[in-house]
Amino acid sequence: MQKFTTLTGVAAPLPIINIDTDMIIPKQYLKTIKRTGLGTALFSEMRYNEDGSDNGDFILNKPAYKGASILVAGDNFGCGSSREHAPWALLDFGIRCVISTSFADIFYNNCFKNGILPVVVSKEEHDKLLDDASRGANSTLTVDLETQEIKGPDGGVIRFEIDPFRKHCLMNGLDDIGLTMEKAASIDSFEAKAAQSRPWA
Repeated sequence: MQKFTTLTGVAAPLPIINIDTDMIIPKQYLKTIKRTGLGTALFSEMRYNEDGSDNGDFILNKPAYKGASILVAGDNFGCGSSREHAPWALLDFGIRCVISTSFADIFYNNCFKNGILPVVVSKEEHDKLLDDASRGANSTLTVDLETQEIKGPDGGVIRFEIDPFRKHCLMNGLDDIGLTMEKAASIDSFEAKAAQSRPWA
């Protein structure tokens, strides 16, 4: 998993409440178990017209936001079904951080397992970040995980809280497999001792 330390990028405003995982990645794209290639389907029902052309009114189709790596989203982001394809699609598009006032629990947990930082802020802080994100190409934010700070284009700073274990995993690029591999030496030692004490097993 790619490490997350400091991210500086364009932030796109998407202040729609209750964006569920079906809006993030519709069900017809769930046939694959690959984590790549889903970025083109991200928000597809809002992002594309019926003929497959880009919907010019959708925020991520606007020239200033096509390279966005941060999303300032509405309340209860990621609700609905527990599809892991949702963070896969966000990551494949290039979104490494989602900021909201609240997240659905399963989506929130899945973000950490896939290298995306979900940040919870207050309503007042969220309003400020939405204002920052509305500046188009000038809507650059810096998210520093080590200091737990978001720095705005005008120099303002917002601090956020995060579980220390999840912070450690993100900063070191450790998903569940990576965490297990950190214990590889202990696992090998245990198996060697078990083989000696129970050679018949």
